[in-house]
Amino acid sequence: MAIADVTVIPIGTKTPSVSSHVADIQRVLKKYEESGKIRFQLTPMNTIIEGELPVLFEVIQAMHEVPFENGLMRVATNIRIDDRRDVKRKMEEKVQSVETYLNS
Repeated sequence: MAIADVTVIPIGTKTPSVSSHVADIQRVLKKYEESGKIRFQLTPMNTIIEGELPVLFEVIQAMHEVPFENGLMRVATNIRIDDRRDVKRKMEEKVQSVETYLNS
């Protein structure tokens, strides 16, 4: 199980706001989640996705394509992947691990 931090940056939008593009991307992610392939969490600056690495690459490509499907001609996507193979941990468990140290 891997966790990816993904930021899709639509370039050349009519306004500074990209919320509508983010919403369209979240709809794509919801379909993957409903099929049981991933879990995801929207944050103010990015989206965190949890799943098997080959699936994450498929999902990230689908996310990257959304602004193009909406008529834009340029998109930049930043990806950071945490792929730990000795332990299976969910995103919440990683946060809980840090909180344990904060509370001690």
